[in-house]
Amino acid sequence: MPRLREVPRAEVTDEKILYYYDRLFAPDRDPAVDHGTATGSPGDWWTVFAQSPEVFRHAVRGFALYRNAKLDPVLRELGQCRAGWARGSTFVFSQHCKQMRALGVAEEKIAAIPHWPTADCYSEVERALLAYTDGLVLDGGRVHDGVFEVLHKHLSDEEILLFTYITCMYDMHATMSRALRLEFDNRDEPVQEVAAPEGYGNRDIADDLAGDGR
Repeated sequence: MPRLREVPRAEVTDEKILYYYDRLFAPDRDPAVDHGTATGSPGDWWTVFAQSPEVFRHAVRGFALYRNAKLDPVLRELGQCRAGWARGSTFVFSQHCKQMRALGVAEEKIAAIPHWPTADCYSEVERALLAYTDGLVLDGGRVHDGVFEVLHKHLSDEEILLFTYITCMYDMHATMSRALRLEFDNRDEPVQEVAAPEGYGNRDIADDLAGDGR
């Protein structure tokens, strides 16, 4: 379950939150109890963000950038999908794989996002945007001039700014989703100590490995 409390419908007074509760779940459902969206996600991103109407409204205003037709939505989703994978968010990655499919992107391209540097199915601008996304997410904004040279061949400054903002916004959502254990990111830490066999005691493995120096 999420690390923060979900806000039930009965406690919601903000009209914007109620609008999304109705739109994504149904007017007769309490999404904090009756989980499930059309995409198959639990929907607890919405019920946890409802803790703060100010945060909720700020977040959904960001989604309005989808209406900006100046950036090709396929390119936008390519960045969001890669950002989800690079940040390790199953939720963001999964949702945007679905959205790429809805936009008619070939399955080959969707499947290759985790290993895009070795894939030959992407165009020059798509490869540049994937490299740019890795620079944003994995290198904290450290991007080589060579990447921008290719971006400027294909995209306007406004398109690059839109792509940068949306990709970084979804890096934030991926990070928050993992931290708060929301949606498909509600999973236990995978790196745990594997217990030694019974009777192992306090044996010094370093001594075993070092041997007698021969």
